[in-house]
Amino acid sequence: MIEPIAASEAWAQQTGAMPVHAFDQNETIMGQGTIGLELDQQAPDVDTVLVAVGGGGLVAGIAAWYAGRIKVIGVEPFASPTLTKALEAGHPVDAEAGGLAADSLAPRRVGERVFPIARKYAPRTVLVTDDAIAEAQKTLWRALRIVAEPGGAAALSALLSGAYRPEAGERIAVIICGGNTTAVNFDTR
Repeated sequence: MIEPIAASEAWAQQTGAMPVHAFDQNETIMGQGTIGLELDQQAPDVDTVLVAVGGGGLVAGIAAWYAGRIKVIGVEPFASPTLTKALEAGHPVDAEAGGLAADSLAPRRVGERVFPIARKYAPRTVLVTDDAIAEAQKTLWRALRIVAEPGGAAALSALLSGAYRPEAGERIAVIICGGNTTAVNFDTR
């Protein structure tokens, strides 16, 4: 099976369409950074932002916006630790790519443009289980009537599961992201 990024690059080459990388292009990273701008305007007293990581465009954009003024923590599934592995190695490396959130959080490696930004401004990640992600999806639906894809619920799962433990009084923002929702596969009670 052809990788999605390779498929989009081939399509752009064949059709003359403008190529836009899903996460590792300056314009993509800057666009994701507007979420940081909006969050900063709407919740200026936040101490920490939890952000799901796949290829890293979202976490890099938000981290670049804050530029070290607050903590930006990347949240990844144990089954797809792209940024975690890159931070350990000191550069992007291939990582496992699987699990419940694979459709949005499982490229083989974090982006080359993304990595230096994440290393500088979001150098910490936490890993979450597929069960924790599924539970966060259910909680979002039960409590807020938000249908989130697994990747979109990953950041919340870090709080609910205890993978990220805030300090006393720490004000946390959680980014709920993604658009790969299909039929809801959980009990809505």
